Amino acid sequence: MQQELLIAILAGLGGMFGWGFADFFAKKTIDRVGSIVSLVWAHVFGTSALITIALFNMLVLKGQLSFPNDLGIWGGVLFFGILQALVYLFAYEGFGKGKLAILNPVFASYSGLAAIVSIVMFGESIKINLLLALFVIFCGVLLVSLDLQGLFVKRLRIFGAPGLKEVGLAALMAAFWQVYWDRFLGNRDWILYTLLMYGFMTLTAFVISKIKKVNLSIKKPGLWKFLILIGVCEVIAYLALSLGFSATSFTSVVIVLAGAFSLPTIILARVFLKEKVGAIQTVGSLIIVAGIIILSLQ
Repeated sequence: MQQELLIAILAGLGGMFGWGFADFFAKKTIDRVGSIVSLVWAHVFGTSALITIALFNMLVLKGQLSFPNDLGIWGGVLFFGILQALVYLFAYEGFGKGKLAILNPVFASYSGLAAIVSIVMFGESIKINLLLALFVIFCGVLLVSLDLQGLFVKRLRIFGAPGLKEVGLAALMAAFWQVYWDRFLGNRDWILYTLLMYGFMTLTAFVISKIKKVNLSIKKPGLWKFLILIGVCEVIAYLALSLGFSATSFTSVVIVLAGAFSLPTIILARVFLKEKVGAIQTVGSLIIVAGIIILSLQ
């Protein structure tokens, strides 16, 4: 049980740092070429990285690639790939319409919702002290996502805020995706199934770009390295998440830790982009670190 918890913590941290670094590198591309262009190319490179990893596992490590032999399973992988692409699409659209001060905490709440669903609906066994550690980390996630300066707006109506519907829908879909991807993955080949899901997500992003008639050309060569890094970091996150789901029963631990991806993004932005970090984000960061320490002592 202790070894299982350790794997879950490491998997959650892999998701946190993977998505955190990916978001940091995305700052370098989205403002210049747009979210859909960044989404498509980053996922193309991510898919290429996953194919390389799968081939290395098969040819060098002599692992077996057990492809689905049932149309229902193929349909499930396709569904999860499309769903995750829609999470990105709605989240980006919502962020483009409204204020991050309101919308970011809404999106960050998906990890808490997913953990609750896993514990309550699927009977995940979890001790009180472990639950307390997860609650501490989740509170830190919400604080890190807050921008109090942006909240002091006259006549601010939170429930009618622009972009709230899109981001709220993205959060619900993200929570659903994480909980049911865990249930779907089970004891299946986590590398192969992550590759298949990620490939369908990439294909969906490409189809969306064609429907929206987005020009996918990159005119600034210096952006390619960031798009590659986004894809690689995302692959790390998804592989870590899938490993945690397939190898442990601590779904909520993996989900809540991975949901703290804002922490490394904020630290990197502070160090390399010289962005100011508010007191509330600093407190939230310290709470997340404290929660992780508590979690590791279980």
